[in-house]
Amino acid sequence: MYKYDQYDQSIVDARVEEFRDQVARRLSGQLTEDQFKPLRLMNGLYLQLHAYMLRVAVPYGTLDSRQMRMLGHIARKYDRGYGHFTTRQNLQFNWIKLEDTPDILAELATVEMHAIQTSGNCIRNISSDQFAGAAADEVADPRPWAELIRQWSTFHPEFSYLPRKFKICVIAADEDRAAMRLHDIGIRLVERDGVLGGQIFVGGGMGRTPMIAPLIRDFVTADDLMSYLEACLRVYNRYGRRDNMYKARIKILVHEIGADDYRRQVEEEFALVKALGIDPPAAELARITAMFAPPALDAAPVALDRSDPDFAVWLDQNVRAHQAPGHAIVTVSLKPVGGIPGDATADQIDLMADLAQRYSHDELRVTHAQNIVLPHVAERDLPAVWQALAEAGLAEANLDLVTDIIACPGLDYCSLANARSIPLAQKLAVRLAPKQRDLGELKVKISGCINACGHHHAGHIGILGVDKKGTENYQLSLGGSGAEDVSLGKITGPGFDEDGVVDAIERVTDTYVAHRAEGERFLDTYRRIGMQPFKEAIYG
Repeated sequence: MYKYDQYDQSIVDARVEEFRDQVARRLSGQLTEDQFKPLRLMNGLYLQLHAYMLRVAVPYGTLDSRQMRMLGHIARKYDRGYGHFTTRQNLQFNWIKLEDTPDILAELATVEMHAIQTSGNCIRNISSDQFAGAAADEVADPRPWAELIRQWSTFHPEFSYLPRKFKICVIAADEDRAAMRLHDIGIRLVERDGVLGGQIFVGGGMGRTPMIAPLIRDFVTADDLMSYLEACLRVYNRYGRRDNMYKARIKILVHEIGADDYRRQVEEEFALVKALGIDPPAAELARITAMFAPPALDAAPVALDRSDPDFAVWLDQNVRAHQAPGHAIVTVSLKPVGGIPGDATADQIDLMADLAQRYSHDELRVTHAQNIVLPHVAERDLPAVWQALAEAGLAEANLDLVTDIIACPGLDYCSLANARSIPLAQKLAVRLAPKQRDLGELKVKISGCINACGHHHAGHIGILGVDKKGTENYQLSLGGSGAEDVSLGKITGPGFDEDGVVDAIERVTDTYVAHRAEGERFLDTYRRIGMQPFKEAIYG
């Protein structure tokens, strides 16, 4: 994984001291809240309902054991003993005191971590496939390119004050495990005639106006990738709406002028940018790429004892094939039935760090589904890993099942939310857990407001919390997907209260079971039979 050089470290250290001075001036009254707000947001610090929330960047979801332990330390010392992993592959601390934030950022800086560009109208944390560098189906490890984009975008003078926040995702496989086409820019690395390059999708996103990013260029060589991204951002920065925050995202621009006209303007800009020579020298790309060299994976394949039924189910559900024989990719579920999706205690964070150091070549990944991945586990070590996870309450075998729910913090924490997400996720998981294995792959996603931090538009079953005359109301949608078969869910009809939406979802799952053909997932059945049978079951 990438290691800071002197420039990276000096940038982060300088930002810590700058923010320490800003916090001191705020606490002394020299800065008003209105003056301080843009400064704190530049450092990932939000003022939520009950306290400050600090969002820590985890670039493309990759971190090592010392960084993971630091997150556990901060949770224990400065928060209430836990952290919340997010759909941006970051981590949030929800109970931060303003006076502690400079010290927190200083401690993060000692392990090459920060909170820069986790907020504001800038290029946010670059996301990627959580199986990158381990998956058998990728054409290249996308993380060197994600790191290159991170460096290019950090404090980029032209893109520090964009019309709106901007999210970029890089993957390198046909299977989309990162909701790539629901980003402002999505990049799929591909190989054409032996040349590495990328397909470029622009104009995706969720929120109040969800859109799937159209293909803007079918292939740009890797040598020209940064110039092409620069051109894409320049066109947006030039024409993106700054007079209306609800129409400021690039998806609105691409939609209003059309993908063809946007493409034309990007190609014209690309010709100009390419002449500037901003693409990295081969030596710099080689330097970055070398840091992502795969670890020495020389374990032989083994036949595992599957006599323990719990272990066997976990193997089938949470363990995936690795590109190296004798190894596996392990997903650690942060979704215990009845628990809070994405939360992990400081002790659990420490345990996952220990397991990464001992069994996964000192590497972990945060997933956009709010789980943790140990990417390089020898098959012979899987029983020991499972046993340790089970003892810590982290061995729920529910990856991609109905209890593996994505949920935003909702009205329990967020000042923007209209409804609670966490209690609904807990109640729904308890109700459906007994039948989750029979239901198979079924992705439920919950957002507490229209900003869609819970990705409800992309849920096979999506839930949106709204305010209806002062009460919490939940809209239900069906048929969304963030995968390679990307689609946006459709609203079923009138909303429900909390208990009502749980009942409605159980009727949806019963309808699926009654209509499914052999081998069909929920999404397959929905697409085959349409909305009407589900609406009849829900509303009568």
